[in-house]
Amino acid sequence: MKKIKSMLALFIVVILISSCKKNFRCGDTITDIDGNVYNTVNVGNQCWMQENLKTRHYNDGTVLESDITNLVWRNITVGAYCFYDEDADNDAVYGKLYNWLAVKSNKIAPKGWHVPSDAEWTKLIDNLGGQLVAGNKMKSTTKWREYIGVTNTNSSGFTALPAGTRFNNGSFTTMGEDCAFWSSTEFDSNDAYFHSLSFAQPSISRFTYGSKISGFSIRCVKD
Repeated sequence: MKKIKSMLALFIVVILISSCKKNFRCGDTITDIDGNVYNTVNVGNQCWMQENLKTRHYNDGTVLESDITNLVWRNITVGAYCFYDEDADNDAVYGKLYNWLAVKSNKIAPKGWHVPSDAEWTKLIDNLGGQLVAGNKMKSTTKWREYIGVTNTNSSGFTALPAGTRFNNGSFTTMGEDCAFWSSTEFDSNDAYFHSLSFAQPSISRFTYGSKISGFSIRCVKD
């Protein structure tokens, strides 16, 4: 009888765990393979992470390349990440910067999530009133350099931070002033689509010519 009760209790626990996994609602937190926890927010009918990706591993456990000097960064041929200005203290707030080769793997996002396509970015922006005004609605109300006439409201809850970028030559630029987000959409053999926010503009900009070995932030959207 005790054995039956134990098996029944175990069965109930398994059912409860399975139920929790199936009943995710946007606004709940998610956890990546490294244990990093992310808040989520609903914009239109899309569910987005509210923080930049921080993982050191693909979702199958494979380690990404890291600790990369400028010379190596500009010649790298595999998925890689770095900390802005090679300072690990920036990771806690701003997350990591990744090259597009990490995006290409289709394994950089937590399972059940993915790096948004260019079309999914466009859908987000359209839901916020279009490119000319969406930027202010996406930017956090803190960390950004102030600029006359530009007021960040973060009314979308997206909470974009000025994480800066890493150029394809390996140099870093403009933390506090801008950020860039990869899409999963390839433009050609050298470039991919990305979207960028600036402290001096209320808009969000779309680019087709992001060098695949640049270092940009990643936000993930629910499958």
